[in-house]
Amino acid sequence: MDDELDGKQGVQSLEIGMSILKAMVAGHRSMMLKDIAAAAGMSPPKVHRYLVSLIRAGLVEQDPLTSRYDIGQFALRIGLVAIDRLDRIRLGVAAISDLRDQLNQTVALAVWADRGPVIVRWERPRRPITVNVVTGVHLHLLNSAGGRVFGAFMPKAKIDPLLADELKTLTLPDAIRTRARAEAMLDEVRRTGIATISEGYFAEGVEAAAAPVFNFKGEISMALVVVGVQGTLDMGLDGPLIADLRHAATDLSARLGYAGGAAAVSPSGQ
Repeated sequence: MDDELDGKQGVQSLEIGMSILKAMVAGHRSMMLKDIAAAAGMSPPKVHRYLVSLIRAGLVEQDPLTSRYDIGQFALRIGLVAIDRLDRIRLGVAAISDLRDQLNQTVALAVWADRGPVIVRWERPRRPITVNVVTGVHLHLLNSAGGRVFGAFMPKAKIDPLLADELKTLTLPDAIRTRARAEAMLDEVRRTGIATISEGYFAEGVEAAAAPVFNFKGEISMALVVVGVQGTLDMGLDGPLIADLRHAATDLSARLGYAGGAAAVSPSGQ
């Protein structure tokens, strides 16, 4: 019986130690003991006892000059190993499969390649009339929902030359035919965290909505894209389709280590 109690106490101690680490990670900076205690909801003496053990384990380190605590080298190694082992495409494929089942619409996964966004996988819904998406197709930044998401959140240095070329070569609706109007559209995508397009889509009779997926650095990693026959999708930002799309992207971002909320990343290049 005593062994059982000791075992439970040991697990509880580990959970308390992890809650202190979580408070430090959420702080996004080195912290004083009193700040860690406040963030963890514990007394400073109690937190200090755990910090001593965490320092011995290499999970926390203390600056002798400032007395501030920060994440230790072993904790950083754990994070790097986790990132190295994380298969973002596998997670993305699982996400679009789940979203397809939820919406019963075509759902695709796009990533950034050498020449811009590209579709790497798509899932077909169970309905008589569907939109097929070609794996490997490159998306323009201005006339596709997935492209607009990348245009809004990729670094400005990568986006500017592509935008300039598309404005010269693509047939675009009046609403985005100039650089100023295109930039205003991308600003709106950054503000809402969602890109929708019905008029001027690169494929006739098709409309789409897309949401960005961020990694642990707050950088755009992928885009989830819902595609349907024009006039069949509820494109309202407050509608259920967009809510489900936003939730799927936010959940996938969290699995990739992103700690912010949906559309919380500052515009790229600023």
